[in-house]
Amino acid sequence: MSKLIKEDFLKEYHLNEQMLAENNISWEMLKDIHSHFVETREALITQADFIANTLRSNNHIHTVRSRVKDPEHLIAKLIRKTATRKETKGNDFQFTVDNYQDEITDLIGVRAIHIFKEEWESIHQFITSTWKVIETTANVREGDDTRKFNELNITIDSRNTGYRSVHYLIEFHPTNKRVVAEIQVRTIFEEGYGEIDHQLRYPHGQVPEVLALNLLLFNRIVGSADEMASFINILKKNWTATEERYESIIKDKNDEIEKLKSKVRKANMKAGDKQVIMSGLDGIITNNNSIIGIGNPKVNFAGYDSLVKSISGEITGSVFNTSNYNNVISSVINPEYFKNASITGAQIKVNDPKDSKKK
Repeated sequence: MSKLIKEDFLKEYHLNEQMLAENNISWEMLKDIHSHFVETREALITQADFIANTLRSNNHIHTVRSRVKDPEHLIAKLIRKTATRKETKGNDFQFTVDNYQDEITDLIGVRAIHIFKEEWESIHQFITSTWKVIETTANVREGDDTRKFNELNITIDSRNTGYRSVHYLIEFHPTNKRVVAEIQVRTIFEEGYGEIDHQLRYPHGQVPEVLALNLLLFNRIVGSADEMASFINILKKNWTATEERYESIIKDKNDEIEKLKSKVRKANMKAGDKQVIMSGLDGIITNNNSIIGIGNPKVNFAGYDSLVKSISGEITGSVFNTSNYNNVISSVINPEYFKNASITGAQIKVNDPKDSKKK
């Protein structure tokens, strides 16, 4: 509605004349506030866009949404908030054109959504280093782990509805006038739950008991999904790091093989013996390159070390021992060796399958 029509407005927002009378609220003042806010709203939209674009520069943030409060929603909020303001500021308190922008801190609302729970801390650091934060509140579900919030001296608001989100009140001065905005940070799962909960509760605040119970059940499912997503993300990171480590080790070992091949070429050996060694070394490199991949680290690194020592010894010796060489080659590419391998620190201990069969 472009203009406030008292009867229609009160009916739409489930308010009544008694609320206005009990709190001595002037309808004419509310109309003045409404008109003033409509006039200044475009400037607030520009400022909301600036905050949102700044947040989008952070790589840990998946999605950013911004809004400036709807004028009618603002008036309804002023009516509902007047009673509590009188309790804290005195019975003479009233919202006016001069004070409503300072009293209502979510005229500008920006929501930053991230995927994994562990990303919150870096987003928190980004916000606190970018703007002057005048208040931070962590809305949590009863029973949630709040140790990190306690470490950072963040106020905790435990919600029995299960609502989860970290709220920041920031202030800045695009002009001489101070502007306050609210930034809400939550995971993509918390966003989904929050939107559903809001749709069911707003603007009345209460829902039937059967809906409330099902919302709590839904909230537990959402919380579990959040934890599972974070676990999968950590697992992926560890798995990728393991793969990269194996790829690096295999590359180093292949480089060693290439150096050995260079020594073989220069060695005073029979051509046939050289060919046997070179063919075996090429086979090892080919085999290693074919087994690189996540979940497939089948490399007998201890066998590599034996190979280096063996071939170096054969090159410097007077006689090439084909039998010894073939045994070492087999130890490197024999998957049974890796199957029985155990990792200790940075070394891999390999148990000879022949020894297992002897027992």
